[in-house]
Amino acid sequence: MRFFKSLRGSHPGATSGESSQLQYAASPEPPPSYGNPKDEQSSYAPPSGPPPGNADHPQRSHSPPNHLQTNIEPPPYHDWTVIEDTALLPPPPSLGHETSPSGNASLSDADRAHGWCRRYPLIQPRQPTPLQSDSVKNGQIQFVKPKEYQGTLSMIETGRWLGSTVPGGKEACVLSSLPCYFAVPDSPLAAEHKKIIYFEVKVKLYGQGRGGDASSLAVGYCAVPYPTWRMPGWERGSLAVHGDDGRRYVNDSWGGKDFTSAIQEGETVGLGMEFSIPDAPPSYGSTPAQTPTVKVEVFFTRNGTREASWNLHEELDAENDLGVEGLDGQHDLYAAIGVFGGVDYEVNFDSQSHLWLDQPA
Repeated sequence: MRFFKSLRGSHPGATSGESSQLQYAASPEPPPSYGNPKDEQSSYAPPSGPPPGNADHPQRSHSPPNHLQTNIEPPPYHDWTVIEDTALLPPPPSLGHETSPSGNASLSDADRAHGWCRRYPLIQPRQPTPLQSDSVKNGQIQFVKPKEYQGTLSMIETGRWLGSTVPGGKEACVLSSLPCYFAVPDSPLAAEHKKIIYFEVKVKLYGQGRGGDASSLAVGYCAVPYPTWRMPGWERGSLAVHGDDGRRYVNDSWGGKDFTSAIQEGETVGLGMEFSIPDAPPSYGSTPAQTPTVKVEVFFTRNGTREASWNLHEELDAENDLGVEGLDGQHDLYAAIGVFGGVDYEVNFDSQSHLWLDQPA
């Protein structure tokens, strides 16, 4: 008890021996009002009048006190009714393949093409002459046969070409002499209306392929320059549908993406691109790379029936897809025929004799 004694001190006038007794001695009298009901009633008598009502204490809470309560309000629940409409967002990416089940080029050819594309960037579009515009509009389009092409290619009438390649031939890409899409006058942003380009190809005969791969024909479009020893769709600025596996290729050096069935002998297929003004203007804070300036739909027909299509600006796979450079309406686009092995085919640019008749005049 010394510790407490030193703090409290001793009783005044007491000796040190008596201090402890005086300080802690109990009183000989009972506590006040103990055993006296009258005193208890007088000490704890209730106040007169009725108890106070709730109106007298509007701020008083009937809930027990919460000693952990703070002034921070809980976060509000998410209002799911205001979730933004995703209908205008690009569709999710399709799953790609690493290889084609029917035909694959060598890695050395691919590496050579990649280096070539790095050295030669895409050509910027120019205003066509009236004669060039009229030629394309009337289907008077010619082909330029590259040095890699092994076979014959000749015009049988205006807008119609007949081609044949030798069995076992390597890949080659034949491009039209004039663009089917002139970016400067044909852009929907300049013309203020949509633009459709389209042509058809009939596969007459598949001959012998090369090695263990089957012969193939691809129909597509390319921005130039393009490495003509590569099938369209394999390098930047190009897209195509390949006949051997039915897959679509967009700047895709791998195995393409599932799209349609293989193109058979005797079938006439067509490939078109529709350029139009986007459904919604760019949002604030978005960059040109995030918001397409032109909406592009690529569609495929078989024997005069529109069979399948895809949105060029669909969401891309960050690991495998190389983007849509050169294909988004800002560059001139040329018709492209890719051949591999022996193929007999016919190309038709004359819209009046196309099997698909829903195209605008």
